[in-house]
Amino acid sequence: MTNLLSIITFLPIVAAGILALFLRGDDAASQKNAKYLALIATTATFLISLFLLAGFDPSNTGFQFVEDHAWIMGLRYKMGVDGISILFVLLTTFLMPLTILSTWDVKTRVKEYMIAFLVLEGLMIGVFAALDLILFYLFFEAGLIPMFLIIGIWGGANRIYATFKFFLYTFIGSVLMLVAMIAMARTAGTTDIAQLLAFDFPSQTMQVLGFTVVGGMQTLLFLAFFASFAVKMPMWPVHTWLPDAHVQAPTAGSVVLAAVLLKMGGYGFLRFSLPMFPVAADLLQGLVLWMSAIAIVYTSLVALAQSDMKKLIAYSSVAHMGYVTMGIFAANQQGLDGAIFQMLSHGFISGALFLCVGVIYDRMHTREIDAYGGLVNRMPVYALIFMFFTMSNVGLPGTSGFVGEFLTLLGAFRANTWVAFVACTGVIFSAAYALWLYRRVTMGALIKESLRTITDMTPREKWIFVPLIAMTLILGVYPRLVTDITGPSVQALLVNIHDALPEDAATDDLAAATVSH
Repeated sequence: MTNLLSIITFLPIVAAGILALFLRGDDAASQKNAKYLALIATTATFLISLFLLAGFDPSNTGFQFVEDHAWIMGLRYKMGVDGISILFVLLTTFLMPLTILSTWDVKTRVKEYMIAFLVLEGLMIGVFAALDLILFYLFFEAGLIPMFLIIGIWGGANRIYATFKFFLYTFIGSVLMLVAMIAMARTAGTTDIAQLLAFDFPSQTMQVLGFTVVGGMQTLLFLAFFASFAVKMPMWPVHTWLPDAHVQAPTAGSVVLAAVLLKMGGYGFLRFSLPMFPVAADLLQGLVLWMSAIAIVYTSLVALAQSDMKKLIAYSSVAHMGYVTMGIFAANQQGLDGAIFQMLSHGFISGALFLCVGVIYDRMHTREIDAYGGLVNRMPVYALIFMFFTMSNVGLPGTSGFVGEFLTLLGAFRANTWVAFVACTGVIFSAAYALWLYRRVTMGALIKESLRTITDMTPREKWIFVPLIAMTLILGVYPRLVTDITGPSVQALLVNIHDALPEDAATDDLAAATVSH
């Protein structure tokens, strides 16, 4: 099918336009129509995206389904996916219908709410499919706008503070990335990402404002991109916007933020930082690995001190993203495969955990852990589902959470034994805060009078979790569904990095990329 990526990208945006232009009124019938149109559009987008998977050839490590057209001012509209990006497109299209279903009880400005999520879906898909620097930047930055509105209009009491903090953190980092992109285009003479991946940016030591920059232009470009992607992940210590954004965001906003938006940072590292600036990545590898290990331990300990369920899960997300950056910058097959797997797995698990919080918040209108206790007595189905995703978040063998953590730790061990040792303690801490949360919310006697009339999950709520449970289990017992797709592209990436590094900088880990995973 020609122009498949464009269809997937712009179908939700077209649906949003139809909602904006043709749906009038805010009565119950109009609200219902808005929800159904959003659900149909996101479901259709997911079904069409399956053609990507059906026609994708994992053995071809180049870009597939490429669309290349003249655009404006000499720029080109170029889209395509490889073994690294295709799964993020599918993750986005898979989660959006479930996200729309989770918003079924929203009654305030429903049409605008659906429009925001539809536009956001199209922009997120565009980020993972763009093969032009400027096109990537436009999708990357435009995604801030609908999320800004989702938190700022439908968020909690302190939503304005959280919204501006989210916007300023991510926007300031992205400005540096834009400057770097302009410098790259001037140096390489192109904004084509495929050509830039093969371009050798200067890495000779240079003087800048009286400072000696080892790695030269590569280091400066790497740091500019790092500023944007580190905030987006988010990495310690620029992670503080995330807990505030999660706490104030509506449930559906938290699901998309944790499951997809955070992955743009990790994808950026894989698409730009590692392959385009390999010398700088090698020079700064130790720093990033230790930042990741600190993030895993520190944010896990902070999670233990939280009294708000959403904030606890938000800090858990920061810790799990620490495994991702650790795996990426371990720069070996196991680390990179594990990082990609962890991002996909985290999309299912963290999205489900925020949905679990949303289920009881809709009933009790509080996220305070102390307000609950003994829910298993009134909500046995909820308690079972919450337990499943709690154990998946901990990394229980047989779930996708285990595979991602195990591979990233294995990759880190090959790169730096001490980093891997420190990161391993995060597994213990994650069990502590996750099981502590579960025990206080669901176990024990039902002693609070306010909980005596609470009802178990509705059929709609149960069906939302079924696909998430299925994917968590399937990937946990058969991870090759992911690694068979990502493996060849990751291997090609590592071989290219190895070839770009000076002989004395090429490590055994990078050389090992030539060995089949």
